[in-house]
Amino acid sequence: MPTTQTSQVDTASGSLLSIEQLADWLGVTDRFIRRLVAERRIPFLKIGKFIRFDPAEIEPWLDSQRVAER
Repeated sequence: MPTTQTSQVDTASGSLLSIEQLADWLGVTDRFIRRLVAERRIPFLKIGKFIRFDPAEIEPWLDSQRVAER
């Protein structure tokens, strides 16, 4: 039986994530992440021409996106 790999991000390592890595971690498309960046709706770093994400900033952002139950 084939096993499926789940993407895990080590937030303690301090490494920055690319758009593709973040999209994989969140289970969304690259295009969606690029739209969030363009609309300035997600914290990101711009290093030269590269967009990178700090997992330490993404986790609180994710918590702030949580919708309370009714």
